[in-house]
Amino acid sequence: MSRLKAMHTPVFWAEGHPGPLPSANWQVRIAGLVERPLTLTYEEIIARPKTIADARLTSVSGWTVRGKWGGVRFSDLFAEVGVSPQAAYVQFTSYRGIYTTCIPLEVALRERTLLAYEFDGEPLEADYGGPVRVFCPYLWGYKSAKSLVAVTLVAHSIPGYWEVRGYPDDAQIRAGRVHDVNSHRWRHIPDGEVIAFLD
Repeated sequence: MSRLKAMHTPVFWAEGHPGPLPSANWQVRIAGLVERPLTLTYEEIIARPKTIADARLTSVSGWTVRGKWGGVRFSDLFAEVGVSPQAAYVQFTSYRGIYTTCIPLEVALRERTLLAYEFDGEPLEADYGGPVRVFCPYLWGYKSAKSLVAVTLVAHSIPGYWEVRGYPDDAQIRAGRVHDVNSHRWRHIPDGEVIAFLD
């Protein structure tokens, strides 16, 4: 049993759970406003230098989980493909193409925004967005698209699955009460990335 499952981290697929998603033959395409479009296999992703972000994924539905997320910085990947000057946002597309979302390029370039493939040293399973997902601790979790298959650099933000349903495009984490999955306690958080609790 994975650590995320053992902690009873909520499993939530807005578009419906896809079932098992093996890493074999998994590919992520980086394209759009880039100089050198690139398609990476799972094996090529995990072979790149790994960054560990000890940080929290925080859901707008009221929970937060902390761990050591392992993956590749988007900033490193974007250096490989060469980002065009016109690019200002990054669109993420999940498996099956139903779920999409966008984040500002400057947020994607921050050091803890990752193309993540592990949590606390364990490979991510499909329940939690494996084989690879976006991990962006700076914004609400609906911007951290699961089971990623495409990364597209674009000039303007494109409303995604939740944005067209009324969720704010900026996805700024707001102060409130959340369930801390790690301690199984309800805690209060301030605005912004969840680094410390108010109580």
